[in-house]
Amino acid sequence: MSRRNSVEAVPLEPAAETAGGVRPERKPRFAFRFELDPSSKAAPWWTPIASVIAALVVCGIFIGANGMNPITVYAKMLSGAFGSSFGLTETLVKAIPLLLCGLGVAIAYKIAVWNIGAEGQFAVGAVAATAVTIYFPEMPMWATIPLMIAFSVVAGGIWGLFTAIPRTYFQVNELISSLMLNYVGLLLLDYLVFGPWRDPKGFNFPGTPMFSDAQSLPLIGDTRLHLGIVFALIAVVLYALTIRYTRWGYELRLIGANTDAAHNAGINIKRHILIVMAISGGLAGLAGMTEVAGVAHRLSYGISPGYGYTAIIVAWLAKLHPVGLLVASFLFGGLIVGGYSVQTIGLPSAISEMIQGAILFFLIAGDMAAKFRLRRSA
Repeated sequence: MSRRNSVEAVPLEPAAETAGGVRPERKPRFAFRFELDPSSKAAPWWTPIASVIAALVVCGIFIGANGMNPITVYAKMLSGAFGSSFGLTETLVKAIPLLLCGLGVAIAYKIAVWNIGAEGQFAVGAVAATAVTIYFPEMPMWATIPLMIAFSVVAGGIWGLFTAIPRTYFQVNELISSLMLNYVGLLLLDYLVFGPWRDPKGFNFPGTPMFSDAQSLPLIGDTRLHLGIVFALIAVVLYALTIRYTRWGYELRLIGANTDAAHNAGINIKRHILIVMAISGGLAGLAGMTEVAGVAHRLSYGISPGYGYTAIIVAWLAKLHPVGLLVASFLFGGLIVGGYSVQTIGLPSAISEMIQGAILFFLIAGDMAAKFRLRRSA
């Protein structure tokens, strides 16, 4: 037998054949898998920054696909929001309701209660503040403004309790109930401005009569920036001190970290949920008051461009931290103002909403990804 014939008689992979003639699947030399890591509680600190960058990149692709230079568009938004004293003050004006609503959402998130209802609480707060101007029109400013604040906070707080009570005693999902209450609050506002509260001299415009000077928040200098910014900053300081240095704040943090441990420690979780949701709604209601008394000077249809919904992204981006809330609300105020400025180059202001949605998407994706670990298979 020749050497050539002896080589051909040897099977190439004799061990790969089984008795049934089926070749087993070859295992790769390196294999990885994703595993849920129970010890992971939060995404890394850099997740919000990465989410913003990723959102800008993705939205830039869409802008480029529509024939616009994304760098030009972003530069226009940046200069419109922060490039002048007018832009800066307008950004601060937009940041006030975002900060107040964001605080309300954040304090609810502290105990793992998902308040999606800031938009409705904002609306009923604006309605309650306007009710003071309609039913008590002759009061002086020193009585009108405190009464408007009290009415708006109480109305927003009650609206928050409409979510908290079913959640506490009947295990109703607060995501659904608070979201549905948004529509109720907004429709109530629409009913009033289209119906009994509509200005008879307003040429059928869906809005109440203009507020008098005694019913409006004082402005700061020659700008549209109003006293509401002081309310928002005081609320941030109170939030920071309460969460960090008080026993009640410690109990909130414990409930949010481990509900079972808080229950075993004797903390009344139901009572805390009720109180927190009342505060959360009250802050959003106060935001509604500052908007009608400081900016619009009347209650009108479409008074909110979605402050309550944007506040969810603000709170999430800030990781519920008071300084983060300040920064995030300022940035999102700039995003709204920048969205208006790009209309001069032919783009709709809704571009800011697209970026907001993309940021929220990447934030959620980052938090989800942080719960998994990439491991090498054995």
